[in-house]
Amino acid sequence: MLQSTPDERQAIIDYMNGQAPDLTVEFLQKVYAENVLSHQHVVWDVHTNVDRWWVITNPTNLYSQEQFPNMDLAVTFHVGLCLRIPRGERTKLSELPVEPLAGCFRHISEALEALAGAQEVSDFQAVGVRCREALLAFSSAAQIVVPWVGDVAAEPKQADFKAWVDHICSVCLAGQAHEHRRHLFKTLLDEAWRFSNWLTHAKASTWYDAEAATTTVEHGLGLSASLVIRHLRGVPEACPACGSNRLSPQRGFHSSVPDLEWERPTCDKCGWLGEPVPILDDPEAYTSDEEDRPPPEGECIIPTVPLRELRKPSGNSGR
Repeated sequence: MLQSTPDERQAIIDYMNGQAPDLTVEFLQKVYAENVLSHQHVVWDVHTNVDRWWVITNPTNLYSQEQFPNMDLAVTFHVGLCLRIPRGERTKLSELPVEPLAGCFRHISEALEALAGAQEVSDFQAVGVRCREALLAFSSAAQIVVPWVGDVAAEPKQADFKAWVDHICSVCLAGQAHEHRRHLFKTLLDEAWRFSNWLTHAKASTWYDAEAATTTVEHGLGLSASLVIRHLRGVPEACPACGSNRLSPQRGFHSSVPDLEWERPTCDKCGWLGEPVPILDDPEAYTSDEEDRPPPEGECIIPTVPLRELRKPSGNSGR
């Protein structure tokens, strides 16, 4: 059996109550965890007053142990179901917790849409243009939230993508211990920028070149945006209380500031809670007085759980 925190257990109980309000959870335990394609799926054995269920996370779904008496079979089915989710069912951009860097993801979404219908060289060049715009949107937003702190005379021009990438990586991954990480992020973004520029002007490109550009840019932006967001929100490399790497974001509101959403890091292992920071949608907001707003006193986070379309035990679908 695997260790679990009270919050983890309560989340599973709440999920079961939402999906099967006519059942009562009498016992549950975390029995297995497996990483598949950078996603961790955790399996819970849940006993109710009527029957037993496997609840598997990320995304969370439940499977009757009468239909899936073998846990491995349930995990295999769950992972396969996740991999087969059609593009139309992917999380919407508005639901991604990527503030204040949402702009670059809008551009990469446009690049992916353009790729789907690309047939001629001019179409591939248009994909390259959108990839460039996505990278520049990241650079423009990141240089505002991770401002230049050195000699003003040496500050790069706003459109100097490579120089700003170097600065952002040096700030977010400072120190000798991050040498190899800095090199990876800089190289990934630099090469994505270089290839997108080439595709924009290439006269003999193919669909596979356009696919390579969108895939590389999407991957680079995903990693880099996560890096900048963790830096903004003060997420430590490991839990300062127990040293665990199992950190998760927790969002919510406080009654004293009802119009402002907050987020803090939490430890899934020991329950440690970090300091809450305000969630600001617009990069420009980080240059205003909002960034100096002190966190509210007392219990400031009321967790909100994103709902997905799931099948209830009764056989009905709901959110």
